Amino acid sequence: MKSKEIIAINKMIEYIDRAIIYTSDCSFERFSEDIKTVDATVFVISQLGEVVANIEKDTMEKYPNIPWRTIKGIRNRIVHDYEGIILDMIWHVVNHDLTELKKHLINILNENN
Repeated sequence: MKSKEIIAINKMIEYIDRAIIYTSDCSFERFSEDIKTVDATVFVISQLGEVVANIEKDTMEKYPNIPWRTIKGIRNRIVHDYEGIILDMIWHVVNHDLTELKKHLINILNENN
């Protein structure tokens, strides 16, 4: 694995941690009413997709358990239709998908050290 990919995966883990921190003491209602938390969370989720651009196709194929295309797709949706973001979807990603994604990313790093 190339060093730029390792840097990208570390950055993804950092963004995941931020999203979890931003929402850790929130209910969905509180989250959806707090524009700062929404903006910060949506930003770091979009950054996950931005960073995926640094992952080589071979690496993506080697780790098909990570939804690389979906991560990029969420980023594109956020960037191109910010006003149309569905907060339920963002909430679901933060509360159901990011912890599992982080585990997979850590495993990749451990395999490549």
